[in-house]
Amino acid sequence: MRPILGITMGDAAGIGPELILKALATHGVDRCCRPLVIGSLATMEFYRDRLRIPVRFHSVQSAAAARYEPCAVDVLDLGIVDVPRLKIGVVDANPGVAAVVYTQEAGRMALRGDIDAIVSAPLNKEAMRAAGYRFEGQTEILGELAGSERYGMILLLGNLRVMMLTTHCALQDACRAVTKERVLGMLTLADQSLRAFGIDSPRIAVAGLNPHAGEGGLFGREEVEGSIPAIEAARASGINALGPIPADVVFLKARDGAFDLVLAMYHDQANMAGKLLGFGEVVTVIAGIPFIRTSVGHGTAFDIAGKGVADEKNFVLAIEKAAELASLKKGQAR
Repeated sequence: MRPILGITMGDAAGIGPELILKALATHGVDRCCRPLVIGSLATMEFYRDRLRIPVRFHSVQSAAAARYEPCAVDVLDLGIVDVPRLKIGVVDANPGVAAVVYTQEAGRMALRGDIDAIVSAPLNKEAMRAAGYRFEGQTEILGELAGSERYGMILLLGNLRVMMLTTHCALQDACRAVTKERVLGMLTLADQSLRAFGIDSPRIAVAGLNPHAGEGGLFGREEVEGSIPAIEAARASGINALGPIPADVVFLKARDGAFDLVLAMYHDQANMAGKLLGFGEVVTVIAGIPFIRTSVGHGTAFDIAGKGVADEKNFVLAIEKAAELASLKKGQAR
């Protein structure tokens, strides 16, 4: 059976609804999955009419009640969005609340086994903060919901896989986070995740934080005091960890197949590499939670929201990757 994917709508003022409409209407993703949109039916209808995308909807109250038929998109209608007052491309607390609620409900459904994976349209962090939430992003929402002690984001781009040691924080805080304990924990998580992907003997490279990976402490002590002891401890436990390798070469080596994953030290270090090598093709997956969740490698794009010009190809890739991982997980369970 094709896996059931819970597709969360994201921020209603952004491009999420448009991406979902385009992906489900024209790309035949129902061949690899059974999609269930989790969000606001009124919002989806609003964007359908505005953008003139020929889609019919079927409102349901549970995943079990969905029909999963190609003639109509099933929507688990949770409401919340005040559509008559919706301001496209504007930060607002109302869509911010809705995006968090949709994500949390999808997480609960995944934990219960109602859906096989989650695909997330982007939410807006400023709108989420305006709504009173203090999460860094959807990774933290789902990690907290699942009760996971250690979790992180992996960027996928062809053969290139990149995990972030830190995500949305100030650069000075990211530097302070390069400790033996944290690096070792993420190396352990990366090894477990790659094995779940079907890679039996993962090769994990640790990117340097400082120029030339610190040059033995000459350009910073983070590698000497944090990364190197962590790598040594990881290797002692059977993890094939390598490095630290200077950040100006490690991603190219990984792209060419030298490593199965790179552990980047901070958000932009990972994203600059991924977006330069394949902007619009990066898919993100959360490691360390007990269910599959993928998303796109971009944000809500308020500047083009509601104009019908958003490119849905990255979202289609996220759907296809979620379906692939869910099918792999089902096969392993057998």
